[in-house]
Amino acid sequence: MTIEKRNQFMTFDRKLFFSIASLFIVFIAIILLFEYRLEKENRQQSLNALLQDYNELIYSQVKDQNLEQVSIDSVIRNITSKTLRVTIISAQNGEVILESQYDSIPDNHLNRPEIQQALRGKEGYAIRYSQTHKKNYFYSAKRCGDWVVRSSIPFERENLSILNPNKEFIYFMVGISIFAILLLYYFCRSLGKSIAALSQLAQQAEAEKPIHITIKSGVDDIGNITQSLTHIYDNLLRTKEKLSIEQEKLFKHLQFSKEGLAFFSKEKRIIMANNLFIQYLSLITDNTLSPADYLFKEENLKKINDFISQKLYDPNVKEEFISETMTLDKGSRTFLIECIIFQDHTFEIAINDITQQEQESRVKRQLTQNIAHELKTPVSSIRGYMETILTTQMDEERKKMFMERCYAQSKRLTDLLRDISMLNRLDESKDLYDTDKVDLQKIITEVIGESQAALTEKEMTVETRNLHDQMLLNGNYSLLYSIFRNLTDNAIAYAGQGTHITIDCYLEDEQYYYFSFSDNGVGVPEEHLNRLFERFYRVDKGRSRKLGGTGLGLAIVKNAVLFHKGEIWVKNVPSGGLNILFSLKKN
Repeated sequence: MTIEKRNQFMTFDRKLFFSIASLFIVFIAIILLFEYRLEKENRQQSLNALLQDYNELIYSQVKDQNLEQVSIDSVIRNITSKTLRVTIISAQNGEVILESQYDSIPDNHLNRPEIQQALRGKEGYAIRYSQTHKKNYFYSAKRCGDWVVRSSIPFERENLSILNPNKEFIYFMVGISIFAILLLYYFCRSLGKSIAALSQLAQQAEAEKPIHITIKSGVDDIGNITQSLTHIYDNLLRTKEKLSIEQEKLFKHLQFSKEGLAFFSKEKRIIMANNLFIQYLSLITDNTLSPADYLFKEENLKKINDFISQKLYDPNVKEEFISETMTLDKGSRTFLIECIIFQDHTFEIAINDITQQEQESRVKRQLTQNIAHELKTPVSSIRGYMETILTTQMDEERKKMFMERCYAQSKRLTDLLRDISMLNRLDESKDLYDTDKVDLQKIITEVIGESQAALTEKEMTVETRNLHDQMLLNGNYSLLYSIFRNLTDNAIAYAGQGTHITIDCYLEDEQYYYFSFSDNGVGVPEEHLNRLFERFYRVDKGRSRKLGGTGLGLAIVKNAVLFHKGEIWVKNVPSGGLNILFSLKKN
């Protein structure tokens, strides 16, 4: 039998039954042994009393006679028909005076145990082996004056029924034992089922599995306790499932929230932070490290940090929660930052961009005007050139130059309409773009390769950081390509000669990639930063048109990032240049 089968066989109820049954059997055996010894002792006392009577009778018949003339065998026959051996011994020196069934005088008997007992207390008995007759005898001795009269009979258990145990008592004890063992088996089986159910409950609860145990109520206390625990566990499991659902809802709400939110433990460790919080914090602090590395040392957040240091462990604070707010201007943006400390010393920090609604409203008001203005410029140019060709006599070379300019303006108009169409499609419905698994590293490598000629012409270099194989996300290839291509083209056009571009995936978690697209070029004046992603917005209108841009490249970048459930911001690099921060959701 294998160990596994042995363990299956020795269930708890069987172990309990065999353990108690073994103890019970040992206890019964001890009782029977004790009873047997007691019964044996009583029967030996009875046999001794009988032989002592014989000793009295023998002494009464021979005490007044000459022992040399006494026939001891005839005396014995007058007393009993039993095979009785009689010895008369001197109480002074232990010598045998008279002996039946033996011709010669045996050794001195003073050291015999029954003789010593008789000498001390007038009576004594012993069971021992007789060297003379070569078998066991029961000896009973009595002191009578100067003599010790000793009678004995052979000690053979099969012949001495007086020493046999009481069989009725043995049968009674065996019957009681069988009944008790059966009752014990029923009790152990019932108790074992309850404990097995309790053990199964513990195992399933530890594994956090639903419990399917059928227990009859009222069987025993353990069964009732197990049934109660089962109901309690089922209720806890249902409650936990509901809490998990609510927790998942809360997490999703935080991820799609329009404000940056982060929750911290009382040890100032991040419990959870949404991507908007990380992006806002990077923009406010000019730092792209993990928030835990610098958040509570940041000078821009001194008011909030002082509040946390003073109130987080203050024992005098009894309110359910306390809060502190501050506003912070960064570039052309204004942020509202709020910290809430709860009664359990955990706390929350929320960052809200309070300029966003105003920016969106302004963009909508200017959109129609900008579209009309941008369309008007190439259309007017084409019309002017065509009118000149039609109304003026000119040579073929001049006419060709005017036609080439018309073609260039028509191409610009085509690019403009294409970009407007892309933005309109993004605005109308995200379902117009299919999604699939896309490798960002391959897209970035492809964009750099296709832009290499323009980069070389401007003597510009590109550095990539923290990119790796299989940077996968579920997105639209065309839109993701347009993000990095438009950012690269924008840097080539406006950053300046000999500029260095850095594309850095500075942070990655389970849900998002966080990118920094920066250059060390001329940068952008602070007053223009919050409008760079507006459609048709140009920092230098004359220079932008001269370079041939549509004014929609960064707007497309922003909408493509939003399509991939990310966020985007722009800020100047303190040492010079522009830094565009954005996130892309993996799924």
